[in-house]
Amino acid sequence: MRDEKPESTEWYFEDYLPGQVRLVEETIEVLEDEVVAFGRKFDPQPFHVDETAAVAGPFGGLIASGWHTGSMLMRLFAKYYLSPVSSLGSPGIDELRWPVPVRPGDQLRLRTTVEKAHRSRSKPDRGVVHTTAELLNQDELVVIRMRVINLILARD
Repeated sequence: MRDEKPESTEWYFEDYLPGQVRLVEETIEVLEDEVVAFGRKFDPQPFHVDETAAVAGPFGGLIASGWHTGSMLMRLFAKYYLSPVSSLGSPGIDELRWPVPVRPGDQLRLRTTVEKAHRSRSKPDRGVVHTTAELLNQDELVVIRMRVINLILARD
C-alpha cells in the first residue's frame, strides 16, 4: 500500500496502519559546508572534515557523518510523519544502518513503512508504532535505514 502525506497533520495512532508506505517528495540537499561543519563539531574523522584527506581515504571523497545523515532523516520524519498533536516521543530504535555513503550534492527524501502498531496495555490512550524509516538518495539508493519505535496518542 502506498500513501501520500495526508492533507492534515493531525494524525493519531489509528492513522498509522501496518503496511502503509509514505514517500515524501520534499528533498534535503546535502551541502558540503554543512557536512564539514557537522563533522568538525561532532564527528571529526578525516573523511567528514578534510576534502584532501577524504579523497585518499576509504570512501574516495568527502562523506557526511552517519549522525548528520540521521539528523537529516529526523528533520523529514518530524515534519512529515509525526504529528504535533499526537507524538509522545520515542523509547528508542531497534536498528540503524548506513548502507551507502552520503556525499555533498546528494538529494535525500524520506520513505516510511509502518511495520506494526498496537495499543499500549499499560496506557490505553496511546499506541506503539514500529516504523522503518529510510532516506533515499537521487539514485533511489537507501543511505540510512532505522527501525523506529514511537508512542502515538490515540484519537479515542
